[in-house]
Amino acid sequence: MSAYPGARADRPTLAVVGATGAVGSVMLQILSTRQDVYGEIRLVASPRSAGRKLSVRGEEVEVVALAPEVFDGVDVAMFDVPDAVSAEWAPVAAERGAVVVDNSGAFRMDDDVPLVVPEVNPEQVRHRPRGIIANPNCTTLSMIVAIGVLHEMYGLSELVVASYQAASGAGQEGVDTLYDQLERVAGKRGLGERPGDIRGVVGGLGPFPAPLALNVVPWAGSLKEDGWSSEELKVRNESRKILGLPDLRVSATCVRVPVVTTHSLAVHAVFDRDVDQREAQAVLAGAPGVVLVDHPEAYEFPTPADVVGTDPTWVGRVRRSLDDPRALDLFLCGDNLRKGAALNTAQIAELVAAELTR
Repeated sequence: MSAYPGARADRPTLAVVGATGAVGSVMLQILSTRQDVYGEIRLVASPRSAGRKLSVRGEEVEVVALAPEVFDGVDVAMFDVPDAVSAEWAPVAAERGAVVVDNSGAFRMDDDVPLVVPEVNPEQVRHRPRGIIANPNCTTLSMIVAIGVLHEMYGLSELVVASYQAASGAGQEGVDTLYDQLERVAGKRGLGERPGDIRGVVGGLGPFPAPLALNVVPWAGSLKEDGWSSEELKVRNESRKILGLPDLRVSATCVRVPVVTTHSLAVHAVFDRDVDQREAQAVLAGAPGVVLVDHPEAYEFPTPADVVGTDPTWVGRVRRSLDDPRALDLFLCGDNLRKGAALNTAQIAELVAAELTR
């Protein structure tokens, strides 16, 4: 196994499982820019990717095939793979002594697996009876850092959320489908003026139930009971678990929009006591992992085009509700491949690494 330049034997060994995927690729970029906390780094993927070489901190590291023995001697294993792969292999890694930080949905709602956002509930990292820590869904992560600090200030009682989710949330197929559709509609003025004319031009729908180019699609995820989508239920259930509010009232509508990367959310948050706009803005501006851009008089507020490729949750349009002094309305953006996936996983792993090296 290879180690990157400057690696030290007294530092934890890290395995990145799913290193060749979309999130895995972002993970390697993040590992190359953050604090050097690991000794050996092992890159793990499916057998068809074995033998490839990827750059970690300027050194080429060979990818090895997923197998039980790759976890021997590993202290921390970050999983960026589909649910079924995590469900099978995360327990294997844990049995071999690794602390698993899993980015899939396989374990998020298990009572004996903590669901962690380091800016919100870092203490939960230590409560891992199965040796597995779960990373929340990207939509939840795009808002929960900001909502968490407001909860600390005012006490959260209800969330009403509309998400505007990027194509990359549906994987590389989603990105490719959007680009293909945009190429087909480019220059065709008048499209969208008659029912169905966009559908007749865009070609394949890919992972989306309707055209995404020149359109918005009020659906993300799979169908669940009573017409809810899996993405909408994740926002509800994961917010409750992360914040430790099992009775939190949450209603979410998830919408796919023609943006490549970066999820946005419009949030109506109701608290236990009256809120003040200026005070809330100051709280958000001082919160770790949050950037406040809120100057509507100059039309300055976060948009996906400005936020993509960055790490924080960006917040703007902070207003006290016109009808409820206990409620705030705000707009948030977060890169769904960075904080929404790879970065939060890396931050959790660093908490574990720090614990192991004490």
